[in-house]
Amino acid sequence: MREQELNFEGIEREPLKSFAERAYLDYSMYVILDRALPHIGDGLKPVQRRIVYAMSELGLAAGAKHKKSARTVGDVIGKFHPHGDSACYEAMVHMAQEFAYRYPIVDGQGNWGSTDDPKSFAAMRYTESRLTRFAALLLQELEAGTVDWAPNFDGSLEEPTMLPARVPNILLNGGSGIAVGMATDIPPHNLREIAGACVALLEDSGLSTRKLMAHVKGPDLPTGAEIVSPRDELVQMYETGSGSFRARATYEVVDGEIVIEALPFQVSGSKVLEQIAHQMRQKKLPMVEDLRDESDHEKPIRLVIVPKSNRVDAVALMAHLFATTDLERNYRVNLNVIGLDGRPRVMGLKEMLLEWLQFRKSTVTRRLTHRLAKVDARLHILDGLLIAYLNLDEVIRIVRTEEQPKPALIRRFKLSEAQAEAILETKLRHLARLEEMKIRAEQKELSEEREEIDRILKSKSRLARLVRDELKADAEEYGDERRTRLVEREAAQAISEAELLTSEPTTVILSRLGWVRAAKGHDIDARALSYKTGDEFQAAARGRNLQQAVFIDSTGRAYSLDAHQLPAARGYGEPLSGTLDPPDGATFAAALIGEPADLWLIASDAGYGFKAKLAELYSRNKKGKSVLKVPDNAKVLPAQPITASGALAVLVNNSGEVLALPADQIEEMSAGKGQNLYGIPGKKSAERQEYLTAIAVVAPGELLTIHSGASAPMKLRYEELRQFQDAKGRRRQRFSRAYKQIDRLEVSAPS
Repeated sequence: MREQELNFEGIEREPLKSFAERAYLDYSMYVILDRALPHIGDGLKPVQRRIVYAMSELGLAAGAKHKKSARTVGDVIGKFHPHGDSACYEAMVHMAQEFAYRYPIVDGQGNWGSTDDPKSFAAMRYTESRLTRFAALLLQELEAGTVDWAPNFDGSLEEPTMLPARVPNILLNGGSGIAVGMATDIPPHNLREIAGACVALLEDSGLSTRKLMAHVKGPDLPTGAEIVSPRDELVQMYETGSGSFRARATYEVVDGEIVIEALPFQVSGSKVLEQIAHQMRQKKLPMVEDLRDESDHEKPIRLVIVPKSNRVDAVALMAHLFATTDLERNYRVNLNVIGLDGRPRVMGLKEMLLEWLQFRKSTVTRRLTHRLAKVDARLHILDGLLIAYLNLDEVIRIVRTEEQPKPALIRRFKLSEAQAEAILETKLRHLARLEEMKIRAEQKELSEEREEIDRILKSKSRLARLVRDELKADAEEYGDERRTRLVEREAAQAISEAELLTSEPTTVILSRLGWVRAAKGHDIDARALSYKTGDEFQAAARGRNLQQAVFIDSTGRAYSLDAHQLPAARGYGEPLSGTLDPPDGATFAAALIGEPADLWLIASDAGYGFKAKLAELYSRNKKGKSVLKVPDNAKVLPAQPITASGALAVLVNNSGEVLALPADQIEEMSAGKGQNLYGIPGKKSAERQEYLTAIAVVAPGELLTIHSGASAPMKLRYEELRQFQDAKGRRRQRFSRAYKQIDRLEVSAPS
């Protein structure tokens, strides 16, 4: 059967690569320009702009009665923004939240969310809304020919492409958004400060950012609190348009209790209490007795921390909480906006204000031009009306006798169509001498206004002065005092866990499979503890809970952990491999703990070893550090502490032969293979004939207990151990002929 041929006639063909590239770029530009980034002119994203405009069209001004939010959302998505109603409503809610917007644009009734949960607002069928007084600064000049209009999505209506903002809303309420390949994070600011900076730039456009910051101290957060970043960081942030700042909660001590009165921007009080309570449960805040949330409608933020006593340092406690909870937060700043040229870019404070002033001057110019055209049109009409009043009898005659009075009026008095139409529409009641006086008065007033507008339009300085005066008036009427204090403070430091804990004796226990735990006290029989099936005791070390515990694996690498962070001995403990990252196949062989200057004997069963200070073995790296070089086929023996001068290192081989070597003769090193302690000849063969089975370090006055199979344990005093050495420390002999295979050695004080 013949295969049917495909017909591509009339079908556009394009390589997939170029199509995908173009489609992705189109999508990216849509997200950047029409969704995520605000415009420098009115500081709004498209959905916000459409919400504000739709509410103004519904007559929801600040003095109007509230209407259901569902009505507004329906108008927005039905007329201007054909997207999801929930997303549109959420954008509307955000503009109504006083803790989110420094100058809210929407005035809401009902549940509009809270600082603890900004998204806990009620459904739009329950809430009601209208515009705030501040919204007038965005809409006041909308019908004055100040902006361009464009068809809505279906071409049935027109909507403004921009709102004629009288103030730099882009900086006042800030905003955030994530586009494709770029993002924006603009913090809110104080209206009077921003207006002051604009006025300063109108008077001297060459001002530096530092001089502008004499007016703009820094961000002004809706929730108050305080900004603690150094001034130089803020200067750099405003100069480059990117950076960060730190905000911190404010508190006061009342009757011995710490009362938090303001939280940083976008911080939940309940979450802060949860973070503090978690530390209390973890016993990391032993100086705190109780927490209370006394927030209400009058005081939205009032968190109370009750110290255990008056001796608790409130400043140190709060510094710890600033460092470990959301009571202090770092905020990223990225002043990325869509400029007047329609392109997104990051601007510094000065560049942003200059560009907005350019937008404002253009808006005022369009407003004045629009007004001038209206004044000219009205003066033109008044000229015609005045002619009519001066020739009232003739006008009446023409209207009464002519079949088409309009053309006759135009011919008789040389009027325009608009003038003739205005004369014909004049009511009889206005045909009085008094009306002529009103016309002349209006002509005079409009002529003066026309001259003033003309002077402003022809003079850049007059235009700048008008913009300045309007900014000052708006700042005075709508502005308020700064809420966020600026105080340079040092970075908060958390209280270390060691400072919060009392020093107690502890025993670190390591199992053969690498499970670790820490038991309180030194009178612990580590071998008698329970172990997982197939596991058993490997090593134990005695120290204190505020010290670092060191673990050495079978490859000779050392790792260190804080002893107080080790699991308790009530269970089996936890595997070290869950915290540390040893080489594949490595097992843990030794545990050490003590003071950093303590000496320890570290050795392999090949007979090589050295003594090292414990501090030399510390390593916070999860992969540890190489300490003991282990010969091929050799094993790492449990390390032994050298507690006193004159101690003897007791070494036992697999034949039961013993050597008591003075510890003073052992070389001190920080890492390496060490010296041949026992004199075992080095062999590369996997079958070793001689190797060490146990080591111990016995100090003067201590007892050494020898365990060997079923034989009764043998105890030897320090003085008796000297028989197992000669002048060179190389004399070997047996403890007893019955002790051919030594299981383990234990060192203890004499009973």
